[in-house]
Amino acid sequence: MSGGRQACLDVNDGRYELTEDSVVAVNPWEPHNFLPSDLEGGAIFFVLYVNAEWFAPDAPGADRLRFGRTQFKRSVALDRHIRRTAALVCGAPSLNTLDGELRALIDICYDESWQQAETARDPRANGSVTDFRVRRCIKMMSESPGAEIELDTIARESGLSRPHFYRLFRIQTGVTPHLYLNTLIMEQALEALVASEAPIADIGFDLGFSSQSGFTRFFAANVGMAPTDYRRAAKVLRA
Repeated sequence: MSGGRQACLDVNDGRYELTEDSVVAVNPWEPHNFLPSDLEGGAIFFVLYVNAEWFAPDAPGADRLRFGRTQFKRSVALDRHIRRTAALVCGAPSLNTLDGELRALIDICYDESWQQAETARDPRANGSVTDFRVRRCIKMMSESPGAEIELDTIARESGLSRPHFYRLFRIQTGVTPHLYLNTLIMEQALEALVASEAPIADIGFDLGFSSQSGFTRFFAANVGMAPTDYRRAAKVLRA
């Protein structure tokens, strides 16, 4: 944000102010809603939708698609990157120049979110899962992420009732088991679409979908485009 009136962003059950000295990051599975406080006042908001294949490629497991905390301060280095990237966008640069700057901005936002989460020592923000039963559930989901996984079965194998499992999982991770599993499936789908030439139907079947149409509906609902369109766009960006 730069100048003008402030606004808010609802993320999950929290409300966060969009200010000149902070960043609000929304993870792929989190419901969110932008709330301008006064349209007449005017303000500029720099909004970046992150291509999943750019997102923290060296981070472990599902953390690749997760910021460390929802809101964090704009450090001097981060502020410099934001202003430089915004200037490039407004100046209509070449795609190669903008591509490199966007990747650098994503990296520093990711790093800052986790560093500030650790400083705050918030167990939900820094991804700390302390309950061994939830860790076991996450391990089972991560070992074979797929649409055919029955969350009720995972709960039983971890010695938890269904209500207890859902409640404890959300307390420990900040998200529901269903959303966590969907994120794992999407991570596998995105990687397969970009890194292989496998047919869309085969990728869907490998992820537990009974039909290509079912996989396409799931993918489009989470990404906003069909798998074929995503693969085509990814090839253009990598060219």
